[in-house]
Amino acid sequence: MMFDVDDIRQLSDRAIFGRKRMASGKEGVAVSSHPIVTRVATAILRDGGNAVDAILAASLAQTVVEPHMTTAFGMLSMMHYDAATGATRYLNGSMNAPLAGLGGITGADLATGRGVAVPGFWAAWEAARERHATKSREELAAPAIELARTGIPIYPFLYGMMFEQAGKIGLSEEGREIYFRDNALRGPGEIVVNHRLADTLEKMATGGVDYFYRSRFTEKVVETVRAAGGVLTMEDFDRFAPRWMEPAWGSYRGHRIAGSPPPDNGGTHIIEILNLIEQIPVAEWGMPTDSADSLYWLSRFCLEVPLDGAAQGDPNSWPTPLETILSKDYAAMRFELMKMRDPVPVDPARSPYPGSNHLTVVDRDGNVATVLHSVMSLPWMNGLMVDGMSLWSGAAHFARNMPKPGDRATCYVAPHIIFGSNGKPVLAAGSPSVALIQNCVTNALNILDFGMDIETSVHRPRIGGPIYGGSTANSVAIELDCGTPAIHAAAAARGLRFELTSPWSFHAGSYEGVHISPGGVASACADPRRSGAAEAV
Repeated sequence: MMFDVDDIRQLSDRAIFGRKRMASGKEGVAVSSHPIVTRVATAILRDGGNAVDAILAASLAQTVVEPHMTTAFGMLSMMHYDAATGATRYLNGSMNAPLAGLGGITGADLATGRGVAVPGFWAAWEAARERHATKSREELAAPAIELARTGIPIYPFLYGMMFEQAGKIGLSEEGREIYFRDNALRGPGEIVVNHRLADTLEKMATGGVDYFYRSRFTEKVVETVRAAGGVLTMEDFDRFAPRWMEPAWGSYRGHRIAGSPPPDNGGTHIIEILNLIEQIPVAEWGMPTDSADSLYWLSRFCLEVPLDGAAQGDPNSWPTPLETILSKDYAAMRFELMKMRDPVPVDPARSPYPGSNHLTVVDRDGNVATVLHSVMSLPWMNGLMVDGMSLWSGAAHFARNMPKPGDRATCYVAPHIIFGSNGKPVLAAGSPSVALIQNCVTNALNILDFGMDIETSVHRPRIGGPIYGGSTANSVAIELDCGTPAIHAAAAARGLRFELTSPWSFHAGSYEGVHISPGGVASACADPRRSGAAEAV
């Protein structure tokens, strides 16, 4: 047993929004959006596991602990640095479009089986384990199975999402069995147990990829999805393959950057934006808290680069001129063109829900793993469940760019690693939410340009993303304390459309990063905008 009841209760009690503490050490550090998940990672490190062992065990546990954010039926993508060889590789485990296609998909389809995409989580999880982990599937799945079987307390964030989506959760008998009691939603502090999911995870640990993609379980999934109007087939599952890829490479003021490459093009966008930031004197102006110029241009860079990137498809069928896109010459030309026009309006209807999970682990040997996993949609959106597992509407992200049948989704998830002049990692990070690009860029600038420690950085004010269901059309979110009224007015006078939100806004991402000093001390601090924790071994 990894946990006893008191451990789970104490860790769950720490799952609150608000100020967080930094954790530092040389023997290993992990950061995630829930204290239980972080503890799973550090427990694996203490037991001799490496960064990949820890991050895989934690990611699977996260599907149990944060069922409102993720599921093993979703996607998982990872950036990995191998300290022994110096090699950095990216693993894309995002979702495929069905071979039958999803032509004409709309938001209404997300509440049906048509919104279910071909999941990549388990295939990527197993690919990462086979290549880099030292422990067995059974060992790495054990914490998630234990947590599903023993149960977790309903903490505030989980209850809030359960309350919002109660009508969807209660559509299935399984959903009512897990989250309801006598047809009433379970309340804060009650224990949520999911025995069916525990059984499914045990079978996945025993049967591996074949159980998930080629078994009676898969047939039940296909039957459930098709009965709800979907088009998935057994062939869709059988042909899914994760992709090991060369990262997108760039540089910023003497640092080398490995970013997630298309079709996971968020890391590419971070490089593009940092290239644009080199066109402005940000060190002289200061961050957006101190400068209308910085607020205006950083907002535009972080908004318009991903909007341009939405046109990029799966490189397997739509070649992407990555070398050109990431070049300094292209950034200089792009900046000149941006100066010739007003900011591009935002389409809030195309903004995905601010969900997902990110987590980062550095081990005692200096290996680094940073992972984003998600299904890119509202929790329990379609109410479909099979054997304790939610079949979420991963096709929500297809609204940004509809893949060809059988192709991979274009997602602006952004696991990335930034290297110092000595070739060693300095910063490994990523973020969930619609503001993940703004979040990652802001923290990189805070740490690299302004010398902040990571605890100071994550608590600083931030530019957000397009507001999901926001009250103001064509606006981006800016935290109230990110600048002054005078700075806001000056940026607005130049055509920047924004809506002020509370400090530490849920719409401003959640930085799950680790900063590594030249002496090898790794430091992390969970973001106050989510319920996470950082922990050192």
